[in-house]
Amino acid sequence: MPTVFSHALLPLAAAAALGRKRVPVPLAVAGAALAVLPDLDVIGFRFGLGYASAWGHRGVSHSLAFALVASALVALVWARARSPRAFLFLFASMASHVLLDMLTDGGQGVMLLWPVDGTRWFLPWQPIRVSPIGLRFFTERGLETVRSELLLIWLPSLVVAGTMIAARRKRA
Repeated sequence: MPTVFSHALLPLAAAAALGRKRVPVPLAVAGAALAVLPDLDVIGFRFGLGYASAWGHRGVSHSLAFALVASALVALVWARARSPRAFLFLFASMASHVLLDMLTDGGQGVMLLWPVDGTRWFLPWQPIRVSPIGLRFFTERGLETVRSELLLIWLPSLVVAGTMIAARRKRA
């Protein structure tokens, strides 16, 4: 998995690129929170849930169905998320987590299509170094992950967001 920082970055960069009129700050923050949410499934390790369990890491919480339900629940309790545009932003934010995890070079893949299909998926190209979980993050391996994410996630995200912001300012 990429780090929680990189998962949160994509919705924040997208919100910056789209502008505050389209994605207000509270919606951007909610998108970042939803993008991080699937990795709370690591708590299952503490309760004996194995990685291969549907309820384990990268299982149910990493499916598009889960992203859809979680986004719908947010829209149900938060009026600001009820417009189609806001709902789509929240869903895309959470789905971005799944995409990033499918680009990593470790683990068992994500249950993208659960409950229809329990297969765990990766993309054919897996350039992002998988992040160690817990305190193992503060090792050379964790540093490799950070380098990988800076180059493959942060740099492109910030370039796209910066370009879109500059273009919007030029038009104004």
